[in-house]
Amino acid sequence: MTAIDAREAITRAHHAEWARVVASLAKRFGDLDIAEEAAAEAFATAVERWPADGVPPNPGAWLTTTANRTAIDRIRREQKRHDKHREAMMLTDDTPPEPLGAIDDDRLRLIFTCCHPALAMEARIALTLRLVGGLTVPEIARAFLVQESAMARRITRAKGKIAAAGIPYRVPSAQDLPARITGVLAVLYLVFNEGYLATGPDSDPVRADLTAEAIRLTRLIRMLLPDDGEVTGLLALMLLTEARRPARVSTTGELVPLGEQDRGLWSEALIDEGHRLVRERLASGIAPGRYQLLAAVNAVHTDAREARDTDWSQVVALYDQLVRLDPSPIVALNRAIAVAELEGPDAALPVIDRLGDALSGYHAFHATRAELLRRLGRRDDSRDAYDRAIALAGNSAEIAALTRRRDELG
Repeated sequence: MTAIDAREAITRAHHAEWARVVASLAKRFGDLDIAEEAAAEAFATAVERWPADGVPPNPGAWLTTTANRTAIDRIRREQKRHDKHREAMMLTDDTPPEPLGAIDDDRLRLIFTCCHPALAMEARIALTLRLVGGLTVPEIARAFLVQESAMARRITRAKGKIAAAGIPYRVPSAQDLPARITGVLAVLYLVFNEGYLATGPDSDPVRADLTAEAIRLTRLIRMLLPDDGEVTGLLALMLLTEARRPARVSTTGELVPLGEQDRGLWSEALIDEGHRLVRERLASGIAPGRYQLLAAVNAVHTDAREARDTDWSQVVALYDQLVRLDPSPIVALNRAIAVAELEGPDAALPVIDRLGDALSGYHAFHATRAELLRRLGRRDDSRDAYDRAIALAGNSAEIAALTRRRDELG
């Protein structure tokens, strides 16, 4: 086996095993710092040893065993921080198990621990992206549009608060689930988005491992709360978005816009399931929430056989509802994009320009302006906007597409 093969195996193992290893350690030792650091050391050891020794037959078991040994070694070195009785209990792992919640899944336990209401919402999301999604601090910082140092401090403080407050490592009981679900859904949506359009310049443009894990966990949560409209809506949204992934990146490594994608590559099975879930929520007669409206928007897109068949008036109407629930600048930007398709770029550009102060650090804002200015024949302004978008974008496929569009202006 070559060193390159070993590195690829380590990358695959990280994507597949990170959350499982961290969750397993958190369950055993009850300490998120120990879990994260021992897992990181295990992967670092793999980087050193696998190229020389070869990839073990069961990489996941190797990583878990190595991480457990690392954690035990750390606990032994830090005996002054733990009394002998607690150390012995952890090392022998013979404590009575915590009562199970409504479903038994280590990664769900980890998510609900990280998303405890004692933490601020942004801290819950950031911590879970790190510990469950396996994202790096720079990747999470880009997702939040904040500095890396600030994000690192936020994650450290969140772990410290969990330890100080003695927050339990378990899925909440059935009666407590509804109050805890909002933060969990936000986390899963961000994990999915990071997989669907990765922000790291050195990562794959599309990370199927993250989208698959987000969908898997959302399916589990829907088993817990089958009547929760937003859980169903988020699952439908993920499925309808994931259905388009095979057409998302061109053979030359460029991100392909929705209107230019080969719809024959879309997954019919995922589209059918997503549409069924959207219809199920519509039939309930209950006013839809944010995720249900976003799923409905995607249902309109995936219902069109060709891009020109898209019912943009329906998309705008759905965004009108969404703006009332979530009057954020990004929702307003997406609504304006739909308005541009329905009424033309001259109708949408003034709306988008008014969002400049709020979204000046968001690459999609500048990319949208660049495209509308291009359609209006304002080539110099369009080129400047493309330059801003390229400078802010972190996804290699998106940068390639934006660069080509800019260079076509001459």
